[in-house]
Amino acid sequence: MTWASIIIAGILTYLTRMTMIALVDREMLGDKIKAVLEYVPSAVFPAIIFPAIFINDYGAFIEMNDPKIFGAIVAIIVGYFSKNIIATILSGLISYWFLIFVVFS
Repeated sequence: MTWASIIIAGILTYLTRMTMIALVDREMLGDKIKAVLEYVPSAVFPAIIFPAIFINDYGAFIEMNDPKIFGAIVAIIVGYFSKNIIATILSGLISYWFLIFVVFS
């Protein structure tokens, strides 16, 4: 029963998202709607990333000396200067792992 629920939920999720991509024609949207939709990725990204950085597994805010905050700061600095997504992700991960396994161990 669990697998059936997971498969049905996956199919329904796929169909609801795919219909918007496949059936909506770009010429059908107005210029104002297109301009507003350009901001969706930059509005959704912080909503996904910031809770992962600032909230722990129990739903409480983390302390200021948590390695995730320092890794995020390094990633922000590298991203600002390099404008490279891969360099940003790798620098954040490497600094986070360094802090976890070397400094805080």
